[in-house]
Amino acid sequence: MGALGRPGGAQVRMRVLIVKLSSLGDVVHAMPAVQDIRRARPDAVIDWVVEQGFAPLVQRCEGVARVIPCELRRWRKSALSRQTRHEWRAFREALQHEAYDAVIDLQGLTKSALVAHTARLAPGGKRYALANQTEGSGYEAPTRWVADVAVRVETRIHAVDRSRQLCARALGYTPGPAEHFGLLARGAAGSAAGQEVALVHGTSRDDKLWPEAHWVALGRRLASAGFALGLPHGSEAERARSERLAAALGAAARVWPRLDLGLLADRLAGCAGVVGVDSGLSHVATALDRPHVQVYNFDTAWRTGPVGRPRQVAVYAAPTPAVDAVWQAWQTVHGAAGAGVGGAQAL
Repeated sequence: MGALGRPGGAQVRMRVLIVKLSSLGDVVHAMPAVQDIRRARPDAVIDWVVEQGFAPLVQRCEGVARVIPCELRRWRKSALSRQTRHEWRAFREALQHEAYDAVIDLQGLTKSALVAHTARLAPGGKRYALANQTEGSGYEAPTRWVADVAVRVETRIHAVDRSRQLCARALGYTPGPAEHFGLLARGAAGSAAGQEVALVHGTSRDDKLWPEAHWVALGRRLASAGFALGLPHGSEAERARSERLAAALGAAARVWPRLDLGLLADRLAGCAGVVGVDSGLSHVATALDRPHVQVYNFDTAWRTGPVGRPRQVAVYAAPTPAVDAVWQAWQTVHGAAGAGVGGAQAL
């Protein structure tokens, strides 16, 4: 589509607004759709609305011109307060600073429909959203009511492909066969010369956790193979678990400081690899193309896990995968990576 005509004959660049507010894994899974748009519409200017906590990560997504942060989660808790009203007005002004040829709601929820409705359209512009729920994903009807065009996608579809297909059908192109996240890392801050393996043990659901005894057993094998062990955390409960694991693993392990998501991605990019449970941070590791083993207690890797990527693999078993299975998977992905760090792009 490239440059678009405007009344009066002016030619301007196509402006696209992506609405994907949360959560971490969902935000990461939307990044390949941005790269598809860039390939199919090289003249497009792409902005993205996202929750404030995820903004540092989206700022590292190649091709995003402007990140518009919001705090809908916090605003809902004090909707009538003076501070919330002031912050909402400031957000609305930022959101409406540009007029968009396409506003694409990749979230499919009432809150994202509200944001899409608030955005300003250019003459002839349209709002696009999902027309249907897909298996294992949240969906609320207002996203379809607000849209000018509701796009139907397959009901059993990977989270990455759902966003890619919605954008492709909205803007009229065919996505390429290979996904590319475009997540750029700024160096390899804090890495141990590429010989640190991050153990991503934290997740938002307790039933996705891997037993601490399994982490200790795996960590000892990694340490015996010459790897340092990094223990990230994003909450007090995860910090306490990191400290317990570090105490059990000894000198090879260190607890990382609390970092925002941008700096955390930078640090992951400098690691030799990652072993993690089904969590947003594990999906960041996949987007960075690090050697990565993702541990699943549920058979849902088809929907959110790494698919068709030799450097990343999901290991599933009920009630949870054994240490031997995860260790064997690590040897496979680390061998596929070859010598050296490689993989992530650097700014």
